[in-house]
Amino acid sequence: MNKRSPVRKIQLAIAHSFRKQIPLCLLITVGVIFFSSASTVSSALPPLKTHPLPSSLAQWQDKSNVGNYFTSIQTTPVGYLIWSDFPISVYVETPPLPDDSASNLRFQQWFKAVQNAIAEWNVYLSLQQIDAPETADIVIMRSQVNREIQLNPETGLYDIPRAITAQTNYKFYLDQATNTLSHKMTINISPDLSQTAILAAARHEIGHALGIWGHSDRETDALYFSQVRDTPLISERDINTLKKIYQQPTRLGWKMP
Repeated sequence: MNKRSPVRKIQLAIAHSFRKQIPLCLLITVGVIFFSSASTVSSALPPLKTHPLPSSLAQWQDKSNVGNYFTSIQTTPVGYLIWSDFPISVYVETPPLPDDSASNLRFQQWFKAVQNAIAEWNVYLSLQQIDAPETADIVIMRSQVNREIQLNPETGLYDIPRAITAQTNYKFYLDQATNTLSHKMTINISPDLSQTAILAAARHEIGHALGIWGHSDRETDALYFSQVRDTPLISERDINTLKKIYQQPTRLGWKMP
């Protein structure tokens, strides 16, 4: 499909947002639209429908018969987090003008590692880097991940979450130019990582941003639920899961009623 022209993005009314706590280093933050009833969803948003498979996924075959972890994937009130307009535009926070400082060198290394992760996923879904974060479908920022300290009403003590190195969140909005329900992903990856760890974190989080909203239980998958010593590449199970997701119905990418 042709990429839509840049438009002013208006976020749909959100009654509440929540943070889904998961006991792992790579935490995902979830922004969800809540409705009072299923009938409200049906009347206010497009019906659940299935998009045609992107050609890259349609051609993918599980030759090794290794299966997938689709049962671990979460859905949302608007269905699965599927992209239907390609290429998916990606903005990566850009280093300042190059100099010889140690801080700039670290930024350049971070940037290169994220670009490598984008190139890996580009084999399976078409991605295109752009320079405008406001119009990008996926925004990747070099920043520390915020940890919210909350009071536990049962114990009267504060719950202090463990340190996390990366997170992904999403929001829904109405694309007024096309009158379609759309979404935007934002990824934050810590600058305080080795280049290998940055690549692993970016590979993992981009997998979430492409629609794998859940985790694998095998250390050999890029979407394994925790960090491991031997950094896994994108596996056949990861792609099998991605393909299965893109065969599911969603309200995203369809015109509003």
